[in-house]
Amino acid sequence: MKWIKQLYDWVMHWAETPYGKVALFLLAFAESSFFPIPPDVLLIALCIAVPKKSFKLALICTVASVLGGIAGYFIGYFLWDLVGTYFFRFVPGFTPKVFELVRQKYEAYSFLAVFTSGFTPIPYKVFTISAGVFKINFSVFVVASIAGRATRFLLLAGLIWKFGAQIKKFIDKYFNVLSIVFVLLLGLGFLVIKIFLH
Repeated sequence: MKWIKQLYDWVMHWAETPYGKVALFLLAFAESSFFPIPPDVLLIALCIAVPKKSFKLALICTVASVLGGIAGYFIGYFLWDLVGTYFFRFVPGFTPKVFELVRQKYEAYSFLAVFTSGFTPIPYKVFTISAGVFKINFSVFVVASIAGRATRFLLLAGLIWKFGAQIKKFIDKYFNVLSIVFVLLLGLGFLVIKIFLH
């Protein structure tokens, strides 16, 4: 898990630069198809720095994430035969077994499956690409993505806007513990796929 902690530290350092918003957009976009670190960590850091801009930052994160999800959909739709092996080998969360379980859920609950992956720790990227592979209705995919991602990021921004000072003190005091919890939650997200989809 050391490489995930290193990626986490790299992501967080952007909050201390003038390029925080650009980094947030790119991170949210990339996480929707292949990058392992959720954009929430950078969104939290940026919102804590300027709480009054929390909702604007959440909107940036939502738009970028949904656009990244659309890119993931098209990767699955048009390029899966070329890149599928890469995802199974190198992208956490992608296994043939999980992919088959996702396909089964899409057949019964396409909107709910996308919404749930967009809102919960379940890795959204698995669902964006598989949505294209299994050719679920594109409009349903986009609406569910917007609903899931907007709910998640705006809720997070609202909490920081309301309780920013207290949250900052808490994070400063327990940063090391929270870093470990974050890595554990990331792993839990992949575990949830297997449990939730059975």
